[in-house]
Amino acid sequence: MDAALVALASSAATTVVGLLATDAWEQAKSAVTAFWQRSRPGQAETVGAELVAVRTELLAARRAGDETTQAGLTAEWRNRLQRLLAADPALADDLRELLAELPPLAPEPVRGNRVEMHGTASDDARIYMSGGDMHITGP
Repeated sequence: MDAALVALASSAATTVVGLLATDAWEQAKSAVTAFWQRSRPGQAETVGAELVAVRTELLAARRAGDETTQAGLTAEWRNRLQRLLAADPALADDLRELLAELPPLAPEPVRGNRVEMHGTASDDARIYMSGGDMHITGP
């Protein structure tokens, strides 16, 4: 399979699965179902139901702190889209249009150690605090 089609399937799967956990999930579901309706009409209803199930699984995994489930679901949809594009590479333009109509996927919040900072300044003191990189220039 062409590397560009693999990248397209990967991007689409990441976006769609990611959006299923957001307020834009219905828009993503509708767009993907419509895409399937145009390309494989007999499978569109099943795909719509599967997206609802993926959303349920994804939300449950996030509540449980399971960070690997989203990667697995994304891989499943990437493979599914790759098979679809391998069978009909002309669908790539339709898939690009689908991605263009979906809202951008916000980056996942960085999860790590909790940072709590407190500072007290007196007189002419300055306090600089950062939970990440900090670059201070000037006096």
